[in-house]
Amino acid sequence: MVAEPVFCDSETDLASVAHLLWENDCGSVPVIAPDHKVVGMITDRDICMAAATRHRPPGEITVAEVIDGNVYMCRLDTDLGEAMLIMKQEQVRRLPVVDADGKLQGVLSLADIILSAEPHSAKAIKLSAGPIMETLKAICSPRAVSAAEPQKVQGKGA
Repeated sequence: MVAEPVFCDSETDLASVAHLLWENDCGSVPVIAPDHKVVGMITDRDICMAAATRHRPPGEITVAEVIDGNVYMCRLDTDLGEAMLIMKQEQVRRLPVVDADGKLQGVLSLADIILSAEPHSAKAIKLSAGPIMETLKAICSPRAVSAAEPQKVQGKGA
């Protein structure tokens, strides 16, 4: 887990979030409320899709306009297997880690799990490749598209 992750709030503009992602070499950041409780996650993909579909510069779009309010997280005392189950079921690569009050304490990523499962890692965990692979396959599987989601647009030559 990254113990001191960068984060933003819901009024942060997407250009600023993109800069945070770039500077910190990450693909998402937790969105926190003034009380430091996690209210969402914003990803690089969210930024790209918002910029492409809202026809406004990213500096004029706030995080609040983009996040959907669904946030999947785990607590500091959550078992690694349970955290991987959440990732698998919700098809997310990263989970904010919160304390008992819901305040941000870190971010657990699939990459953290994979790298710590390496036998020569200083933080090696005992986890076989099977559960990690199952989690990765579930995350990478296509999601069922609901009627509310945009459908594939056929372009010229398609």
